[in-house]
Amino acid sequence: MDFSDGRPLRRLAIDLALLTALGLVLAVLAPFDTSKLPLSDGAAYWLESIVGGGLIGVVIDELIGRRLDGFWRRLLVVVTLMTPLVVVLVGVLDMQTNHRFRAPPILWWRVWVISGLVMAVRILAWRKPPAPQPQIETRVVVAPPLPEAEAVFRQRLSAKRRAARLIAVEAHDHYLRVHTDAGQELLTLRFSDAVAELAGAHGFQVHRSWWVAADAIEGVSWRRGAGDLRLAGDLVAPVSRRHAPVLRAAGWA
Repeated sequence: MDFSDGRPLRRLAIDLALLTALGLVLAVLAPFDTSKLPLSDGAAYWLESIVGGGLIGVVIDELIGRRLDGFWRRLLVVVTLMTPLVVVLVGVLDMQTNHRFRAPPILWWRVWVISGLVMAVRILAWRKPPAPQPQIETRVVVAPPLPEAEAVFRQRLSAKRRAARLIAVEAHDHYLRVHTDAGQELLTLRFSDAVAELAGAHGFQVHRSWWVAADAIEGVSWRRGAGDLRLAGDLVAPVSRRHAPVLRAAGWA
């Protein structure tokens, strides 16, 4: 819950409620021999100690602690600075209730520990929630084909399709069916020779009878290791299990 709206009275009210709740918890637990006090005196002792000492810590935290980076650094500085003042407060309360700690060193240590617990709860309660992480969309980035890598193969096409966008090459009986964005064309050429001529082009052999240009791939549907490629021009090419790893390595998983 984020209370960082800058309204001091609202923040103070919340701090008082939090410190009161912590004081009541310690009143019930009654540590450090305070169980020997009457119930009302013990409750008053812990409420006054935690609320009074906590407010000292709140002032120091607001003036100094909020400017420090890191939870543990902030907590250590605030607790160390507030401990002497809280020791004085506890000493006054001890005299009022006739309750005595065993020795001053123990008093200082116990005040430091309890102040640390109180302020840790308070700092965590006011800590801003982490900023949401930006959503990162991953895409397969395909580089455009290199014209010189397709030059030899393109010379086999008619003038109409020589400069067209190459989409796929399909083995069709004793011919090759070349798919471009300017239509299809049949060539008298072995599929293996076509794949060799396109070895430097940006594309993949995805089946024993299909080669596709990488920038023509629009999507892939996988099924049991094989799949179908959706290509530009509403063309669908099969992907065999043998050639599927090449596509997956290229990001079409």
